[in-house]
Amino acid sequence: MPLTREEAIHTSKILSEALPYIQKFIGNTLVIKFGGNAMTDEKLKRSFARDIVLMKLIGINPVVVHGGGPQIAALLESLGLTSEFIDGMRVTNNKTMDVVEMVLGGSVNKEIVSLINHAGGKAIGLSGKDGQLITAKKMVVSKKTPGMKVPEIIDIGQVGEVEKINRQVIDMLTDSNFIPVIAPIGIDQQGISYNINADLVAGKIAEVLGAEKLILLTNVAGLQDAAGNILTGLGTSDVDKLIADGTIDGGMLPKIRCALEAVQNGTTSAHIIDGRVDHAVLLEIFTDQGVGTLITQQT
Repeated sequence: MPLTREEAIHTSKILSEALPYIQKFIGNTLVIKFGGNAMTDEKLKRSFARDIVLMKLIGINPVVVHGGGPQIAALLESLGLTSEFIDGMRVTNNKTMDVVEMVLGGSVNKEIVSLINHAGGKAIGLSGKDGQLITAKKMVVSKKTPGMKVPEIIDIGQVGEVEKINRQVIDMLTDSNFIPVIAPIGIDQQGISYNINADLVAGKIAEVLGAEKLILLTNVAGLQDAAGNILTGLGTSDVDKLIADGTIDGGMLPKIRCALEAVQNGTTSAHIIDGRVDHAVLLEIFTDQGVGTLITQQT
């Protein structure tokens, strides 16, 4: 059935609006963290895969880093294991780490690769353990309460932070026209595996690659103020104030912190976008309005 006149005008407007953005970003690297509802809704998964393939076809180099929190939680529950979170980080003992590796490095990673390849792309899945892509170290979490002279050190198990990214592995894939799909598992010098927050991994990879954009998909419309209004066009000083006054807390903290560090260390901009919106990545990159929160270095 042919488009109506109104539909045709709307479509042509969108295509015309996208042109300058396509011209601007050709040849640049975009790091996209894939997570939240976008990873569990079948329609959203397929639209995400098509977005990634389209970017590659027009000359942009997408690098995908994925999470898998809901899938990990589901398997832990089926095994009778409980999940505990501290400052948005999953406490990870040996048994939990086995599940994390099984889910992130196995089923979830391979599903994303398959979706991208089915959409016409050339994706290769890997974890941070492959080619020593992610060298990790144990994350130290401290908490200070009233009456304590020194902060309490909290052991959250095999939860790590990025010590080093081996960009040679990523460059090898992107230069060969492949799309890297990375599971956020790292390994230290002693061979111990670590579960690393996918947002933090995406942020560090964006820094090392000097990416044009870091895009974090989430389950909310973007960063919101106390009244529920979406905040965008933020500079780093604006974000610092929002953290200080408590507007940003809980599970949003790791996202904001990695976005902040990325733009402070070479990434042009960071975006926190609503992964529940169909084709959210394309809408954020190629339209004037976007669908989330934009953070840049400007103050």
